[in-house]
Amino acid sequence: MLAKRILPCLDVAAGRVVKGRRFQSLRDQGDPVLLARRYADEGADELVFLDIEASLQGRGTMVDLVSRVARELFIPLTVGGGIRSESDIRLLLRAGADKVAIQSAAVGDPELVQLAATSFGSQCVVVAIDARRHQQGWEVFTHGARRPTGLDAVSWAHEVERRGAGELLVTSIDQDGVRGGYDVELTRAISDTVQIPVIASGGAGTPDDLLEVLTVGHADAALAASIFHSGDWTVAAVKERLHAQGVAVRL
Repeated sequence: MLAKRILPCLDVAAGRVVKGRRFQSLRDQGDPVLLARRYADEGADELVFLDIEASLQGRGTMVDLVSRVARELFIPLTVGGGIRSESDIRLLLRAGADKVAIQSAAVGDPELVQLAATSFGSQCVVVAIDARRHQQGWEVFTHGARRPTGLDAVSWAHEVERRGAGELLVTSIDQDGVRGGYDVELTRAISDTVQIPVIASGGAGTPDDLLEVLTVGHADAALAASIFHSGDWTVAAVKERLHAQGVAVRL
């Protein structure tokens, strides 16, 4: 049985880690370099760094800050935000990222997913999907959950897998920052549709929330931010709780 992964997330704005509710009302959470080091020391399997203002501001990712974070890590680093081209991806990989997360640009030009997979390998390509409940399903949004796309999240997940994505980062906009549990139905619907790993995001408040999405939701990994930034739980403590419930994790 493959071990389930726990991924702390650094949402970065103006060089600081921030966190809000449903992508709004952002609050300062600390220095990204210090937090990266802390989570790596606590036993995080990977770290996710998202420059959440890049696409909205029409700029690239803060490469210098990515490089500083990468130098602190001995675990894989995924970087997203403001990635618009093959050259952007190459720049981030050279700066120390192990994977890149593409979202708005993938919707705008799905061929970028294919190009990235061909040039750098599918293992480097994560497609981020921010989705909100809509009628009988979920609609994909881009640009910090501000722009509706009309795309069905499950169908889009299947499409980007076909184009070469190696992993999906699925965030429930409705649950983000609420700490009331993940959208397990969304996660399971996508996990059961694709053959590539799915990272669940949006809603972690307790270890039981991670337990549910990793088991009932069929997620391969759980991303969390508030639960760790607040100091309520450490990565190690969450993993110990999961292990006690029979979930395979790296201790």
